[in-house]
Amino acid sequence: MTGDRETPSGERFFRPMLWPTLLTAAMLPVLLGLGFWQVERLAWKRDLIATMTERMAADPVALPASETWPALDADALEYARVSLRGRFLHEQELHYFTQDEKTGAPGYAVIVPLVLAGETGAIVLVDRGFVPVAMKDPSTREATRTDAGVSLVGILRTPQPRGLFDGADDPARNIWMVRDPATMAEHLDLARVAPFIVEAEPDPMSGPWPKAGRTRVDLPNNHLDYALTWFGLGLVLISIYLIYHRSLGRIGRRKG
Repeated sequence: MTGDRETPSGERFFRPMLWPTLLTAAMLPVLLGLGFWQVERLAWKRDLIATMTERMAADPVALPASETWPALDADALEYARVSLRGRFLHEQELHYFTQDEKTGAPGYAVIVPLVLAGETGAIVLVDRGFVPVAMKDPSTREATRTDAGVSLVGILRTPQPRGLFDGADDPARNIWMVRDPATMAEHLDLARVAPFIVEAEPDPMSGPWPKAGRTRVDLPNNHLDYALTWFGLGLVLISIYLIYHRSLGRIGRRKG
């Protein structure tokens, strides 16, 4: 591939070099593959945002019955508005480390087991909302803790998978880095816990803290930019390959 051959006058010629060609042939499919993957992600993200918007604008539906939980496809119900009634187990509240949606200040989501009315022993973990670090201690918000039955509407959310950069949970200090109902239920020694979490919607009767309504339809959607970046890098790679060969006189038109 590096040798010259006679080319008739006026004809175009291209004599590719071995190693630049092999490297380009290896790198170009990777760049294009990443670009097309981002295009697929763009479609997925748009569908997800549309689903979130539609479900969160719909009227609330009844919570799935506890006997369906073992085989429940929670993903098919995520972001649905659900209504539920029961009694909070405030003495077993959990604290999930997070940030205020508006200010970015650190704090905790207060997650409390709710014993469902009419479902003997069935429990749903309810994210009641955000409190700042100074209000982690339940004694700072006693007025919001009631032993009476409650009715509420919330957004059904699937368990949060543990990511590579998520910190370790600290059950001894009641600080959780991942919202996983199975792990939390095991720590609290609770049975018949739903395989999902419900994020409570704001309720004027529940007081200012915890600050409910944490669910947001504001997912970042930069996949088009990423796709254009990968495709652009592929174009740059081809351009460099051709310019390099042209600079060495290995591509062009034969002079008479």
